[in-house]
Amino acid sequence: MRRFEFAGATAVVTGAASGIGAALAHGLARRGSDLVLLDRDAERLDGVAAAIRAEHPDRQVHTYLVDLADAAATARVAVEIGERHPRVRLLVNNAGVGLGGRFDQVTFDEFSWVIDINFRAVAQLTHALLPALKAEPGAHLVNVSSLFGLIAPAGQTAYAASKFAVRGLTEALRHELVDDGIGVTSVHPGGIRTRITENARVGSGVSIAEYTAGRAQFEKLLTIAPERAAEVILQGVERRRGRVLIGWSAKLPDLLARIMPASYNRLLVVGLNRGVARPAQPTPAPAHDPA
Repeated sequence: MRRFEFAGATAVVTGAASGIGAALAHGLARRGSDLVLLDRDAERLDGVAAAIRAEHPDRQVHTYLVDLADAAATARVAVEIGERHPRVRLLVNNAGVGLGGRFDQVTFDEFSWVIDINFRAVAQLTHALLPALKAEPGAHLVNVSSLFGLIAPAGQTAYAASKFAVRGLTEALRHELVDDGIGVTSVHPGGIRTRITENARVGSGVSIAEYTAGRAQFEKLLTIAPERAAEVILQGVERRRGRVLIGWSAKLPDLLARIMPASYNRLLVVGLNRGVARPAQPTPAPAHDPA
């Protein structure tokens, strides 16, 4: 495929009020794209849009307030976007939430909340906006999975299940859409400095002590600036890369999972206890922006 052309494109980004999503919005505006930004945080979303309009007065910026956990609300927004923007060159499904706790420490409602936002909303928006992507020559789809779409450590059952599902959906779509000329990228961030620990939920059965210890350890991993992560993603889009891993906290576990697919977790735990390799923690989940 030819390189992706950002200038003059309409780009849809979810989870755009903070973190990677906000950084992507700014990066796309700098590259000449008009924006359709989605989030549930009205104040932060308005702030991002206002800043982009001030810096790039020639860009069109449209915002939609939506809680992606609500399937009906997501469907309504998708219809409105499709009607107002019948040609979309880039769709970035970035929004996501975390839930810490083993499978027996979370309720099924808590589990379903993660699946709804991290996977169902991704599939729902992609399905709804696929005609708009097909109508625009040289379109591209980006689904942000996670480090935990590459490995699945204990204490991250819901999050890993959702992010492996995103990875599977994205890989299948990459093969299905190639004849339509649509590029597809699966993104796997490692430790990005976002509001993930502030917004992650904890399973009802997780003790305060366990959560506090896990959060303190996890926050040490958040070393990559969201602006840097956004640039890596946009470079991958421009070059039509099928998969983008961000940081060694994603690349090293991916390598271990390839070499030791059934036993990598033991090595990761040993490395963590020695303070050497720390890519995976039980609580909370890694990586990116809340819905």
